[in-house]
Amino acid sequence: MTATEERVSAEPPDEVAAEGQPATPREERGVPRVSVGMPVYNGEEYLERALDSLLAQEFDDFELIISDNGSTDRTEEICRRYAERDPRIRYHRVEENQGASWNFNRAFELARGEYFRWACHDDTVEPTHLKRCVEVLDNAPPSVVLAYSRTILVNEEDVPVWTSDENLDTEGMPPHERLRAIAKHLRYSNCLYGLVRRDVMERTSLIGPYESSDYVLIVQLGLLGEFVEIPAYLFRRRIHSGMSRQANRSAQSVAEWFAASRARVPKLAQIRLLREYARAVFQAPMGPVERVRSTFALWYWFRRGARPLAKELWAMVAPGYNAYR
Repeated sequence: MTATEERVSAEPPDEVAAEGQPATPREERGVPRVSVGMPVYNGEEYLERALDSLLAQEFDDFELIISDNGSTDRTEEICRRYAERDPRIRYHRVEENQGASWNFNRAFELARGEYFRWACHDDTVEPTHLKRCVEVLDNAPPSVVLAYSRTILVNEEDVPVWTSDENLDTEGMPPHERLRAIAKHLRYSNCLYGLVRRDVMERTSLIGPYESSDYVLIVQLGLLGEFVEIPAYLFRRRIHSGMSRQANRSAQSVAEWFAASRARVPKLAQIRLLREYARAVFQAPMGPVERVRSTFALWYWFRRGARPLAKELWAMVAPGYNAYR
C-alpha cells in the first residue's frame, strides 16, 4: 500500500510475556466484545448523526473503528473531534481513495472484538440495536452466525419512507435451504449491518472489488451458518442522492466506487457472480449429500441473474448494445 496511515486512539500492542510468565489475557488488555467498523469517504453531511447513534448504544462494550478512505471534505475533522471525546473510537486514515471494497475490508481487518458489524456513515441505529444483537448471539448455538434487525428506510431529514423486511431468518435450516431462502428474499443486503461472529467472517472472501460482491459474502455466510432476524425495526438506512446506489449509475462509476484506480468495467459480471456462488458451495464445510443439494439450489441464483446474463451475452454479439443500462 502506497498511502500513509495515521491513527488516533490506535490499537494497543499485544503484551509480551516475560520469560516463564503467562501472556496477559485478552480480556485484561481491554479488548471489547464488539467491533463496529465504519468505512467512510466524504461523509460530512450525515456522519455526526451516525456517530451519535452508535455512541448512544445501551450496550457499550464496543470499539468503533473509522476507516477514512482519503476524504477531502470535513470528515477527518469530525472524526478526530469525536475520537478525542470518546476512547472507544479508533480513527484510521489513508491519503488516497483505495475503493469501497478495500475500505470495508480494512475496517473489518482492524477489528478485535468477538462480534463485528459494519456501519455506514449515513445510517443510524436505535439505542438497543447492539444489545439485542449481542443477546441473540450470546444465547444461540454456534450454528447461528449472524443476528440482524428489520430495517426502516429514511430520507435526508430522517423521515421514514418505507420498511424493508427481507425475511432472511434461516434458523434451523440446512445449508441448501438457507441458500435457496437467501436467493428468494435477498434485496438490499441490510443483514450485513447486523452483528456477525468475527471468526466466521474471517472464513469468507469479505467484500470483493466488483458489483454485488456483498451478495456473494451473504451467500458465503449463509452456507457457514444460520441467520436470526430480530422482529424489531432497529436499523435506519438512509436513502439519498449521494448514496452509492444512487450516485453511481454507469458501469464505469460503479466499478470505480468499488475499486478506485484499479477499476475495470466487467464484461461478464453475471457469469462471474454465478461462478462465485458456485465456489462458495464447493468450499463450504458440508457433507457430500448436502453439497449436491446445495449445488441444485444454485438454480435459484441462476434464475435471479438470467435477465442480466442474457443482456451480457447479447452484448457480445451485438456491437453497441449496452448490457448495463
